Amino acid sequence: MTSVRVVDAAAVTAMGDTCDALWDGLLAGRTAIRPVRRFAVERYGAGIAACIEDLTSGPGCSLLHALLERLWARFGPVPGDTVLLTATTKGGIDNLERAARGAPAEPGDVLLSGMIEAVAGRFDLTGGINVSAACASSTIALGRGAALIRAGRAESVLVVCADLVTEFVFSGFSALQALSPEPCRPFDRERHGLSLGEGAAALLLMREDRARREGRAEWGTILGWGIANDAQHITAPARDACGLIRAARRALEMAGVTDRIAAYGAHGTGTVYNDCMELTALRALFGARRLPIYGVKGAIGHTLGAAGGIEAVIGLLCLRAGVIPPTVGFRNPEPGAEGLVSAAPAALAGDAILLGNAGFGGINAALVLGCGGYG
Repeated sequence: MTSVRVVDAAAVTAMGDTCDALWDGLLAGRTAIRPVRRFAVERYGAGIAACIEDLTSGPGCSLLHALLERLWARFGPVPGDTVLLTATTKGGIDNLERAARGAPAEPGDVLLSGMIEAVAGRFDLTGGINVSAACASSTIALGRGAALIRAGRAESVLVVCADLVTEFVFSGFSALQALSPEPCRPFDRERHGLSLGEGAAALLLMREDRARREGRAEWGTILGWGIANDAQHITAPARDACGLIRAARRALEMAGVTDRIAAYGAHGTGTVYNDCMELTALRALFGARRLPIYGVKGAIGHTLGAAGGIEAVIGLLCLRAGVIPPTVGFRNPEPGAEGLVSAAPAALAGDAILLGNAGFGGINAALVLGCGGYG
């Protein structure tokens, strides 16, 4: 069976512009969730988010371009025959805000195809496909990219994901009464909701034989993936976790490494329904086995369509270091999270990680990541 390798990766978050800055911040238990200064927040249910505070753009340009430029500063060359997949929920939606206020705004930035054009132009690639599947967007894009390689339809796939904190998005989550007035606290019984964040990630996937032949880096392997929809509610996950269970079970069956899974990288939004749903899914998948759980949204916020890609980069860093980061904000365990979620880093006791993401509309996606090394 064709092995799918991750041969390059980069991430930009409110924790910093590099993977090292992100990893160091996570291990130190820091949070990048701070008061929002980009727009007025007095009318909303919260005033904090994990924004990249010095992110700026030219007149009429979306901040998305500036975010992607930071990403390229730490990302290597891309082969010309690479298939491009992008992932975002709202793309350059900040330009819709500008246009509504009569300010200069490039209309192409508002379209999701604008992100494809920006990335394809940067690497001289021919077109691409954007995945916009709520907060599971980039997890699905990674699974789709891996499937193209395993099916022999591509040898190299570039997955790029990004989303911004904009007033448009912030006001929507405020209207849902989903925003926490303090940095979110995944799996903590005293949580008050989620915190938004922004960021981007890029991952270059390649067939193992080509990666070895070209002497590519050994970031890790995508071993399995799964996608499912629970069709329960427009914003809430199914209480019985049927969608996430189905997606994760498919990923685990494909990977064939269930007994080697060392940890679960949670979606972990810090909302009651999401956190309980994930705990329910893990009990169904692993039974009495007490699998360590970690979540990063208390540190970098919920980056929406970019969450899965950023969390995949973090998962690869976990496997490389043999450690999972603390869950920032976790102090008083949700029932069922006792001894599984920790406010301190923990050593990995295996060479594979299961990642899960869930989104509005009942969308669920899962990935299984394995260690690097060309056997």
